[in-house]
Amino acid sequence: MIQVRYSTSPSSAETATTADLRENFLVGDLFVSGEVRGTYTHDDRMVIGGAVPGSGQVGLPAWSDVLGTEAHLERRELGVVNVGAAGHVVVDDEKFELDHLDGLFVGRGSEVSFVGADAAFYFVSAPAHATYPTRALVHSEVEPVALGSAEAANERNLFRYVWGQDVESSVLQFGVTVVSGGSVWNTFPPHLHGRRTEIYCYVDLDEQDRVFHFMGEPGATRHLVLRNREAVISPPWSIHSGAGTGSYAFIWAMAGENNAYTDLSPVPLEDL
Repeated sequence: MIQVRYSTSPSSAETATTADLRENFLVGDLFVSGEVRGTYTHDDRMVIGGAVPGSGQVGLPAWSDVLGTEAHLERRELGVVNVGAAGHVVVDDEKFELDHLDGLFVGRGSEVSFVGADAAFYFVSAPAHATYPTRALVHSEVEPVALGSAEAANERNLFRYVWGQDVESSVLQFGVTVVSGGSVWNTFPPHLHGRRTEIYCYVDLDEQDRVFHFMGEPGATRHLVLRNREAVISPPWSIHSGAGTGSYAFIWAMAGENNAYTDLSPVPLEDL
């Protein structure tokens, strides 16, 4: 099962209803036991998905009617993060064990399947012009970048898995940000990526908690309310920032014109 989302203009977002915003930018119901579900966005041709193996083994679908290839990674590269309990990913018959929030980069041309009774794998793929080696990314071994402060309620740790250094990729970047206890804000102050699309998937929220995700052009912001394991697409013209009612983390992924992590434009608060 795969959905398709089309590109939208900034002006349409400014005047959209809440239902319109959710239909165009929010991605839910990705994680269903025994299934692999995905969403294809025309913004930088990214695919995001969820694979929940349950008692069996599930493969990465080709989704040929959307991607136009016989295999999903024929012309793409892949990032995976386990948002459930321990499981493993099989890449060309090689097994990679992934614990909670561990990641995996998979190069172009590989075959991928997922295993783990209590695992839940979030994945993102993007077009690739070259093939780079598969790399396991253990969450506990990635040195975090400390950002924000408790006083500003935006203290958080940024774990960069694939970000244009250390692990080679064509255009794909992804990682995990964990918001510290007592803080609520992520990516604040906000910024723009004029040459790249970014997608957030919010994870590790309690059932009763929500994240208020802010999007839109700086002078015309809107918001979406997200539950655990829901994602939101941020086109290049949109800011991406959020505040949660409890503790949470989020997986960020980018693709577009380049894989330069610092290719962004800060947005002054007075412009919001």
